[in-house]
Amino acid sequence: MQRFRPYLHRQKLTDQQGRILRVLAEARQLEMSELATRTSIHPASLSRIIPRLHAKGIVRRAKVDADARRVLVAITKRGRALVAPVMRASEQIYADLAAELGPSRLRELHRALDMLIGMSSASRSARAAADRPRKSRGNGAAPAGPMAG
Repeated sequence: MQRFRPYLHRQKLTDQQGRILRVLAEARQLEMSELATRTSIHPASLSRIIPRLHAKGIVRRAKVDADARRVLVAITKRGRALVAPVMRASEQIYADLAAELGPSRLRELHRALDMLIGMSSASRSARAAADRPRKSRGNGAAPAGPMAG
């Protein structure tokens, strides 16, 4: 992040705000929960940051008609103009990092990151499955398992 910070600070953006705007610039609009996932920002933190960005005219918020608890966030033209120089600089920063690492180490890094992402996705899926309510057997009894009996 230290290579990116000078560009963010020139635009008076924090690291988190920069991540939010970069993701929104690529996705156009997202629900808050998906934005939290894609930016790796805790939803409670995101719910404090987004109103500030909205007040500055950098993002726009709208409730989802079908469910007023859900909120869509989109980047505005002003937000795009603010993050554009940072995104251009980031392309060069990534190119410089790739050159510094070299092709072999860059492939190794990509493999390691892909493995980490896969592990994270599997872990998230397992947690989601564990959080889902189990179907009742109809008699109120807990399902029989290895410890039953």
